Amino acid sequence: MARRRRGLPVNGVLLLDKPKGISSNHALQRVRRLFEAQKAGHTGTLDPMATGLLPICLGEATKFSAHLLEADKMYRTRVELGVITDTGDAEGTVIEQREVPSLTAQDIEAVLTRFRGEIEQIPPMYSALKHQGKKLYELAREGKHVERAARRVSVYDARLLGFEGTAFELEVSCSKGTYIRTLAEDIGQALGCGAHISQLRRLKTGPFTSDAMWTLEGLEALASQASREAELMPVDILVGHLPSLNVDETAYGCLAHGQSANVPIEALAPDALARLYYAETFIGLGVVKSAQEVAPKRLLSTVAIS
Repeated sequence: MARRRRGLPVNGVLLLDKPKGISSNHALQRVRRLFEAQKAGHTGTLDPMATGLLPICLGEATKFSAHLLEADKMYRTRVELGVITDTGDAEGTVIEQREVPSLTAQDIEAVLTRFRGEIEQIPPMYSALKHQGKKLYELAREGKHVERAARRVSVYDARLLGFEGTAFELEVSCSKGTYIRTLAEDIGQALGCGAHISQLRRLKTGPFTSDAMWTLEGLEALASQASREAELMPVDILVGHLPSLNVDETAYGCLAHGQSANVPIEALAPDALARLYYAETFIGLGVVKSAQEVAPKRLLSTVAIS
């Protein structure tokens, strides 16, 4: 007999304003408990020091969270010049201090031009990337150092928001996999004095912006479970960038049994992913097999029939 899952079948997406000082997983678990949800996951870790946009997926939304991991991001950060830390941020140990030269905002702008577009970054040791099955930050805490290959990332824009002589603020739009700490360190090296970040806030990820975020305190202040669930975004918002297909009752039955279905398909190439809707209700994702055939890829539990 299957073990009954504890909690409520809550489904949807919440945009959380992660507070400073707690891990993304800690924030996730607090949201899960508030909603009494059976299942929860997030779509990309923020460091404990960082704040801002952390999409939380509840219930069926966790099936589609991977689609947001590939999304572009936007951050605001404060870069402190003249101090280098082992983690690249203010929570690390200071390993070197250098004199900051007399700089102007124009000097900063001139250096920033080198870091816009496609660039190479060496991932930091204090990151969740793995080496021989172990996370790099775990190795770093053990005092170990491993060589990391440079990776190509895209910085669509790095906009200078303000400069104070030994610190400046940036707004960075970038591709997935971009480390803002590393970007700041590399800019500091180019300026000749080194740098680390003292603040980091995520403003955007994929289609989501910080405008609709909830704080933990705001969620706790809501009067009821119903009022909290009313603030959730629908599951299919995670795959809104994909084309959609409507299926009829016959096709729905085939898909629900794990079989391919006849569906009129226009302008979609074989192997393309598409959102599937039956009676205007999202039922999951399908993969195009031909101009008249779609196969189930990932369906909601209410649809899938074993």
